[in-house]
Amino acid sequence: MEERLTKNATRNIFYGGSAFFLAVFVALTLHTHVYMTGRSAPTSAMSDGVVRGKEVWERNSCINCHTLLGEGAYFAPELGNVWKRYGGDQDREGARGMLAAWMASQPSGVPGRRQMPQFHLTEQEVSDLADFLEFVSKINTQGWPPNQSG
Repeated sequence: MEERLTKNATRNIFYGGSAFFLAVFVALTLHTHVYMTGRSAPTSAMSDGVVRGKEVWERNSCINCHTLLGEGAYFAPELGNVWKRYGGDQDREGARGMLAAWMASQPSGVPGRRQMPQFHLTEQEVSDLADFLEFVSKINTQGWPPNQSG
């Protein structure tokens, strides 16, 4: 007895498989969204300063030189954990001061080093950027970056 795959059977397999994988895709997308907004980076922790800090980040195109959680350029250091590198998890005001001093001292003028431009940010913009970097440092990145230096 010869068995063959008919056009109807082939069509049913195609549509059934497509529907199944579409359902899996939608379920995984929803799961990712719920995880990201509820556990990994809770939107309830986003203050107005965080939102304004992200606007400073975007307006000055920081991602053209820096990476943030692995995304962006690799010209300058990763900033996803800069808050912790500056000791912000133990001394919040000390880290804010270090960030403000770093931004004010740029470019450093050290020959042979990559230089960060002077953006002439206001104190409020630096404070908002610090809020943004503090928020980013609290995102559950599941071990990224692999080392403290970024």
